[in-house]
Amino acid sequence: MTSRPETAGKLPLTDLVGMKRRRDPIVMVTAYDFPSGRIADAAGVDIVLVGDSAAMTVLGNESTVPATMAEMVMLTRAVARGARRPLVVADMPFGSFQVSDEEAVRNGVHFLKEAGADAVKVEGAGSTVSRVLALVGAGIPVMGHIGLTPQSATMLGGFRAQGRTAAKARELLEDALTLEHAGSFAIVLEAVPSPVAARITEALSIPTIGIVSGGGVDGQVRV
Repeated sequence: MTSRPETAGKLPLTDLVGMKRRRDPIVMVTAYDFPSGRIADAAGVDIVLVGDSAAMTVLGNESTVPATMAEMVMLTRAVARGARRPLVVADMPFGSFQVSDEEAVRNGVHFLKEAGADAVKVEGAGSTVSRVLALVGAGIPVMGHIGLTPQSATMLGGFRAQGRTAAKARELLEDALTLEHAGSFAIVLEAVPSPVAARITEALSIPTIGIVSGGGVDGQVRV
């Protein structure tokens, strides 16, 4: 049993940092429809991610790249109707934020205004940091995502673990710190070696959410 405080209504985004400090595990799941959102809500989940993995798991594509804004807005709207307490995070699909800061903000606004999302998730660092700054500056909460980033898996050499050398591990740590400084409220670490994920988690003041990255993170996402 954790010391997580009881909250009425939507879980405040600021509570996540408190959970990290208390070492209360953050529970995050993916969902793609209203029934799944309701189940997550009833189970007491903290964060529901409407992942662009829906392109593969729901829509039958071979990768996440074909997911469109229209599809993601529709799925997010359905999940948000069911997930009343959890924070609903919408995955920004490929092409929705890479082009420019302005395009990223425009699409982020769509997710909050039209789909009922509480926040968005963007993949990568580098030029993505500019997008995070723009989104946060527009009042749109952002979850970062580093390590294995499926939208750019081809450039990373396929679906394989990242940060396996000392140089790559340092690069991931620097990326995480940069995303934190840009205003991200949490960061997903996907397919990062356990010791590297634990070191990043220790260095950050915001929570880390792991996908196949060991147990040294602040929470796990089940996809």
